[in-house]
Amino acid sequence: MSYIKQKIIRIAATNSSLQTILAVMLILLITFSAITITQNFGRGIKADITDQNIYTLSEGTKNILGKLNQPIKVRLYYAETAARKGPDQIRFFNNYFTFVRELLEEYEAAANGMIDLEVIDPKAFTEEEAQALRYGLRRIPITEEDNFYFGLAIQTPFGIEKTIPFFTPDRQNFIEYDISYLIDTAVTRQKRKVGILSSLPVMGDDVSGYMAMMMRQQGQQPRPAWGIVTQIKQEYQVTKVEPDLDEIKDIDILLVIHPKNLSDKTLFAIDQFVLKGGPAIVCVDPYCLSDIPSRQQLQMRVPPMQSSDLDILLNSWGLDVPENTFAGDKKITQIARFTSGGRATEIIILRLSKNNDSFSNESVAASELNSVRMLYPGVIKEIEPAASSAGLTRRPIVMTTKTGNSWTISHPYELMNPDTTAIMSKLVDGTKPVAVGYQVTGKFQSAFPDGVDVPDPIKENADPNEIYEEKTKHVAGLTKADKECIVMVFSDVDFIADMLAYQPSFFGGMAPTGDNSALLLNSIGELAGSTDLISIRSRGNFTRPFTRVDEIEAVAKEATKEKIAAINTEIANFQNELENILQQAQQNRQEVMGSAILKKKREVEAKIRLSEKERNDIQKSRRQEIEKLGSILKSFCMLLTPAIILLIAIIIGISRTVRKRHYISHASDS
Repeated sequence: MSYIKQKIIRIAATNSSLQTILAVMLILLITFSAITITQNFGRGIKADITDQNIYTLSEGTKNILGKLNQPIKVRLYYAETAARKGPDQIRFFNNYFTFVRELLEEYEAAANGMIDLEVIDPKAFTEEEAQALRYGLRRIPITEEDNFYFGLAIQTPFGIEKTIPFFTPDRQNFIEYDISYLIDTAVTRQKRKVGILSSLPVMGDDVSGYMAMMMRQQGQQPRPAWGIVTQIKQEYQVTKVEPDLDEIKDIDILLVIHPKNLSDKTLFAIDQFVLKGGPAIVCVDPYCLSDIPSRQQLQMRVPPMQSSDLDILLNSWGLDVPENTFAGDKKITQIARFTSGGRATEIIILRLSKNNDSFSNESVAASELNSVRMLYPGVIKEIEPAASSAGLTRRPIVMTTKTGNSWTISHPYELMNPDTTAIMSKLVDGTKPVAVGYQVTGKFQSAFPDGVDVPDPIKENADPNEIYEEKTKHVAGLTKADKECIVMVFSDVDFIADMLAYQPSFFGGMAPTGDNSALLLNSIGELAGSTDLISIRSRGNFTRPFTRVDEIEAVAKEATKEKIAAINTEIANFQNELENILQQAQQNRQEVMGSAILKKKREVEAKIRLSEKERNDIQKSRRQEIEKLGSILKSFCMLLTPAIILLIAIIIGISRTVRKRHYISHASDS
């Protein structure tokens, strides 16, 4: 009997072991199957829980893909094999490549079969590498044989080829725009033409190879084009509009940047271009820091004119930008340091943001922007009444917060070496936003209803020995537009300059910073009718500021401002006292060693160190609440997953207990 019992126990134990092994195998099989099913069939099941759905294709991209009427071949080149041999800087691109590939898979899924995506690893000495080089993709050597590639090539059935030579991390926020722009331009027949008229060298020095070489030999470098012009050239045909033209033609959009001392002839040409239905963007500035005075101007000791205006035309459009008047807002004002010509000065920057309702929701160009910085922007006002503005629609598109106001200076010289403390004291809270960007539409009336008198040029066959008397001729044109006109006006020029709109890229060139460039490009896009691309570009540079941290820092700074100022004054007094002691020591060097002067010097130095320590302690205390918040967030993130697992375990345990009691209760009843 005992033997049989032991046998039964052994069989039961064996069966239990087999059941355990079988259960483990089944669990592994189910897990493997679940992973495979998820990878293959669950790709379409996604959830984007970000605030602005930044991981979802925008409506603009979907519209562009929906209009495709021809299949497009999209080739993504990523040297994955070579990347494994590269340094950390190259291996960093692995995650970026995954992001780009998955984004392109979204494009392929949304294009309804019109996009054929191919991911290629261009290994050394292969046809794929030769193909990448033919497309002009950027090559980064890793070893003597291996090269790194990370670019995109698009090809249409008609032989049109477009490429992104290299996916730089600087453009990651704009990657959807770059890809959608590539697809859109690949199927678009012709680029729009943008004409730029400016008193600044925004187009750079247009010199030939020989002239450039001569300038370099003389220690000079040709001035490059502004970053914004380079970026406009990527999307449009760009041409320079000379200020002495009789007529502005053969362009689709006119961009006027910092117009200074324009003749009536030029103003009339702009006026007629707009009246004929030509859209225009005007950037004027009551004080343009980018308009750097020449050495000769500075030597004359006469403050150079760094302002621009287009008053006669702006007034005809029902707008006015007052002289020496600037938009201000304490809530969004920041003091920064600017270096020009080796000299550093403090400047005042206005930080406009979506969080402060700085961008009009009715504006296609500005509604989806996040952050724009402006430097001494002027104030744009509507003129009331204005006969020429009757029937026009005038709408502010960029503005300060509701507490914005204006401040003035008596002379532009005040801003050459500004007293930022005095300027900040002028910033008084207002009751309504101050506009720094406007859009005007309607049938405009001419600013020159009677025409203008312009110089009559010398005839080509005139006698060179004959004394020529300067003559003028009268030119007339349209007095009123026959169709709808549109202009956009901004009261700042520096916001599109390299110092605010761009920053040097690690991979060479200039990378956009903030939405400064996007504001102007969106405006051009709106006038050109590219609303789909505007919606993509505007959402590209999405940022999430630490508003809670900013609030804590602001409160702490305000609370300790007076005490810090008092300590700084005390330190300055101690330093002056120390300088006086050293001067006395130099006058009587024999008395220095072992004298009261040396003892006093040490005492003052000790006081300075104590004051500096007190100041550092105060500044350190400012960070305590921020560090406390960081610790809370860190603990929350670390404990969140275990807490969820524990909660699930508790729920399962309670569920099992309830079912067990329910089973026992039914068993006892039966």
